[in-house]
Amino acid sequence: MENIGLIAGNNRFPFLVAEEIKKSGSRVICIALKEEADPELEKNCDKTYWFSIGKFQRVIDALKSENVKTVIMAGQVKHVKIYSTISMDFRAIKVMGSLINKKTDTILKTIANEFEKDGMHLIASHTYLKHLLAQKGLISGKKLSSDENKDVEFGYKIAKGIAGFDIGQTVIVKDRSVLAVESVEGTDECIKRAYKLGGDNSIVVKVAKPDQDFRFDVPVIGVNTVNTLKENKVRAMAIEADVTLILDRDEVIWKAKEAGVTIIAI
Repeated sequence: MENIGLIAGNNRFPFLVAEEIKKSGSRVICIALKEEADPELEKNCDKTYWFSIGKFQRVIDALKSENVKTVIMAGQVKHVKIYSTISMDFRAIKVMGSLINKKTDTILKTIANEFEKDGMHLIASHTYLKHLLAQKGLISGKKLSSDENKDVEFGYKIAKGIAGFDIGQTVIVKDRSVLAVESVEGTDECIKRAYKLGGDNSIVVKVAKPDQDFRFDVPVIGVNTVNTLKENKVRAMAIEADVTLILDRDEVIWKAKEAGVTIIAI
């Protein structure tokens, strides 16, 4: 029986990954990040270690002690943590000091290389959840009008542009105008900012990067996303088909319908 290392951030993503790993017949060795992971996650794992984000050597040592050769990352870790006062061990300081910049891709690829040095291979975050990837078409709610579809097309081009520069992966548009561009604050905060600036009936567009590295970052929406859309009176959300995970799909569809929000995969 293989031991799979799960590095867990926040929200539902790591819960579902842990469930699927166990269904496959492997054991889940969880590295739960203290600043992000839900304590309830322990119930889904065979063994759990709790470490702060900056304790990189302790993470490596724990996984090696469990004979882990395959590692998967699941769950958001807020990028702003990099700029917080987290305490880093020597290895984390060395890794951060070697970076040419602090873009998400740069940080995570450097971390992946460190795992490889210790004989551990990172696999795509959606490896066990590909059945949850959005298929092209209307997912929930009413069909969009001609003008709304034009907003989606407009937003998609902008979103792909900023994603290509590793700025963010979400934009909020209205009447072919950009209300907000996602940066380090994350999708939910970006949506809230757009509502303050442009009011209701905006369109949210979320995409993958042109050369997305799915070991670290898979576009994800879930119930919390729909709650944010509802609270900020968003008209519709367009996500990129075949690369975006929909967690708890049935509940997402029901809540979106109840809120009058259209969700479409393009």
